[in-house]
Amino acid sequence: MSHLAPTGKWDARYLGPVPHDSSYYAKCMLGGVLACGITHAGITPLDVAKCNMQVNPAKYKGLTSGLATLIREEGQTGIWKGFGPTFVGYSLQGMFKYGLYEVFKDQYMNLAGEELSNKYKPAIWLAGSASAEVFADIALCPLEMTKVKIQTSPSGTFPTAFGAALAEMSKTKVETRYPFGSLVPLWSRQIPYTMAKFFFFEKIVQVFYTHVFTEPKESYAKTTQLGVTFASGYLAGVVCAIVSHPADSVVSLMGKPANKGKSIGTIASETGFVALATKGLGTRVLMIGTLTGFQWWIYDSFKASMGLGTTGGK
Repeated sequence: MSHLAPTGKWDARYLGPVPHDSSYYAKCMLGGVLACGITHAGITPLDVAKCNMQVNPAKYKGLTSGLATLIREEGQTGIWKGFGPTFVGYSLQGMFKYGLYEVFKDQYMNLAGEELSNKYKPAIWLAGSASAEVFADIALCPLEMTKVKIQTSPSGTFPTAFGAALAEMSKTKVETRYPFGSLVPLWSRQIPYTMAKFFFFEKIVQVFYTHVFTEPKESYAKTTQLGVTFASGYLAGVVCAIVSHPADSVVSLMGKPANKGKSIGTIASETGFVALATKGLGTRVLMIGTLTGFQWWIYDSFKASMGLGTTGGK
C-alpha cells in the first residue's frame, strides 16, 4: 500500500496494509471491546482480592489467603462480585482506548508530517494513547466506581447485582460522588498506565522486528507476529502495573466507608506512599502482565482476522 493519499500527499492513514478509513477505526473499536471486556471480566476474582488487600490489608494479607477468606465468608459468588460493571465498563473503555488511539496516532502523525513523525515516533505513541485514555476513562468511571463499591463493601451492606448496585450508587451519589467522583484519580492511574502500555508495547515490538525478526514483518507467519504481540504486551504490562499502582490504591481506598468525604490528598497522606506503591503490587503485576499480554493478543488477532495487519513494526 502506498503511503500517499489519493491527493498525492504523504498521509499516515495510508501507511498500513489497508487505508485507515472509518471502517478501519470501527473495527479497531470492536477489537478493543473484545480485548478489554473479556480479559478484565475474566480475572474478576484477582481484582476482588487485590481491591480488598488495598482497602483492608490487616484482614486480606495475600492473594491466596485473601481469596480463601472471601470464599469462606461469602461463598463462590464472593470472588465474582462486580463482574457486570467490570465487563460493561472495560468493554466501553477498550472501545475508546484502542479505537481512538488509532485515530489520534494518525491525526498527530499527519499534523507532524513525515519527517517529524519518523523522528519522534515515541512522542506520537505517548500523545495518541494519552488522548484516547481521557475519553476512555469518562466512559469507564461510573462503572468502575460501582465495581469498587460492590467489591469492597462488607457482605450484606451493598447490593451485588449490577442493576441494583447502579441504582444504589445513583441514590447515594452525594456520599459516593457518583458518577464522576473518581474521574481524577482514574485519570491519574489510567493515563500514565495507558501511555506506558502503548509506548512500551510499540517499543518492544520495534525491538523484536529490528533485532530478532529482521525480515519485513509481513513475511512472517501470523502465529509468529501474534507471538511477538503477546510477549511485547506481557512485558509492557509489567511496567504499567508498577507505574500506575499508587493511583490504583487510591481509587480502591476511596470506596472504603472509613474514607467517606475525605480528599484524595488526605487518603494518600494517611496511607503513605510506600503502602500505596506496594500493597497488592505482586498480585497486580501478575494480573496486569497477563491481562495486557492477552489484550494485545486478542486485539491483534481480531485485526489480523479482519485483514488489518498486526500493530507496530520497525
